[in-house]
Amino acid sequence: MQLDLNIFREYDIRGVYPTMINEQVAYLIGRSYGSYLREKLNQNTCVVGHDNRLSSPSLSDALIKGITESGCNVIDYGLVTTPMHYYSRYLNYLYGIMVTASHNPKDDNGFKFSFDHLANARGDMIREFRDYTTKAQFLSGQGTITRDNIMEKYIAYMKNNINLGQRRRKVIIDCGNGTTSIVARKIHEKFNVDFEIIYEESNGNFPNHHPDPSIESNLTELKKRVVKERADFGIAYDGDGDRVGIIDDEGKFVPADIYMILMIRDLIGKVNKKTFLYDVKCTKALEDEINKLGGTPLIYRTGASYTQAKLKEDDLPFGGEYSGHIYFRDRDTDLGSGIYAGLRLLEIMSKNNYKLSDMIRTINKYSSTPEIKVQVPDTIKFQIIENMKNYCIGQNWPVNDIDGIRVNFSNGWALVRASNTGPNITLRFEAIDTQTLNNLKNIFTNLLNENLKLYQ
Repeated sequence: MQLDLNIFREYDIRGVYPTMINEQVAYLIGRSYGSYLREKLNQNTCVVGHDNRLSSPSLSDALIKGITESGCNVIDYGLVTTPMHYYSRYLNYLYGIMVTASHNPKDDNGFKFSFDHLANARGDMIREFRDYTTKAQFLSGQGTITRDNIMEKYIAYMKNNINLGQRRRKVIIDCGNGTTSIVARKIHEKFNVDFEIIYEESNGNFPNHHPDPSIESNLTELKKRVVKERADFGIAYDGDGDRVGIIDDEGKFVPADIYMILMIRDLIGKVNKKTFLYDVKCTKALEDEINKLGGTPLIYRTGASYTQAKLKEDDLPFGGEYSGHIYFRDRDTDLGSGIYAGLRLLEIMSKNNYKLSDMIRTINKYSSTPEIKVQVPDTIKFQIIENMKNYCIGQNWPVNDIDGIRVNFSNGWALVRASNTGPNITLRFEAIDTQTLNNLKNIFTNLLNENLKLYQ
């Protein structure tokens, strides 16, 4: 069969179902993954799970068939969130593969997989696996399949790692019809919290809104419900449960980098190592706050696999991304769970009498844009970033090129980077005032458009 190599991305395998990702591809990935584990890593068992997308059950079946026919055994946890899958990997001390397209549109699907105990495969690991897969020199055998359930252990993990105070708060939860629908209620029932859930039916068509809580327009109904019900805040999750979105008591969207400031304020006096990691998309207010608190800011590349691995490699207590991936390492093992991230905010709020909106008002405020995504073919997007980087260097502008280019000026910054999950170039801008913001936006948008014309 002809394999579309564009499905191999920077930190997972992802594409449109059934044209790029289908059961034949899943079987092939399974044969390759099982063979790779046995041949390269001396492993003969792995764990598998899948999200609630409509294509996920059949893809998972085909994947498992491929893995076992490579002679590798499978512990199949069935329908789980991605953090539940991570917990199954942790408990078994095994590598694994999760069938999911995370926050992508409903017709996409893919695979998040691991070759070490730091995080999912990333960068060169995936390129090496791609090349191994295309050679198709797989091992053969007949592995076993063991069915298991992680639900109760996962709920117990959550219960044991959250310590609420005396104040009972009210929250509205938006599952977005994603995979968190299977577990969010069961977890929150374990705590002293007044909660309501919207879009709780598990439905891989995502009929109410796109399952990405980092995009404010997806949370319109959650905003309305928080205000109407006079809730303390709202929480939203993405399709596979590894991202979080927050709405404050006034119905305003709280970006993940602002959420991170609230967490760092709570953590700074409780951890020995006071270095906190965030990605290149995040506000300068995060750097300001960490410095003010006496910590060390560490700006890093975007990508959950990279973030999670860096946190473990450097043994950092906390980090996250503008996209809503949040990682806590101050207590038990980190699972990158959106539900857990929401509970940590609830924990803070249960121990004070403040409104979330008032807590946020004490944070430095800059003028900023949300992420601006421009459709650019995968075949040219990285070259365009390289062209723009060379131009900025030629202008003697201070460039951080750890992930695309983040150009830092005295009065603001501009970010231009190629998406690793789709055919897009992403831009974001921040400045001390609206006029400066618009100037930065115009300069870099025009520069991008000039480069795009070169390839038309």
